[in-house]
Amino acid sequence: MFIGRVIGVIVSTSKEESLRGHKLLIVQDISEKGTKKSLIALDSVGAGMGETVLVVHDGGAARQAVRSKDAPINAAIVGIVDHPEQFE
Repeated sequence: MFIGRVIGVIVSTSKEESLRGHKLLIVQDISEKGTKKSLIALDSVGAGMGETVLVVHDGGAARQAVRSKDAPINAAIVGIVDHPEQFE
């Protein structure tokens, strides 16, 4: 799990059936200073642009977040950080 910031949205009008109804967001890892690493995560909590979020990036944990053992995902947003200023 890591702390990240939502930096973009993936718009997909056609996607795998188990992903329908879920947003795909681009999240930049901010848990390590100086890193620019980002990934695409399925949003399971209603996060938005600029928010600081908790991300699981293990396939099994990500699939549990959306309650689908067959969903083709590797990362999911599982929480929104209440006080993001402590990570800036």
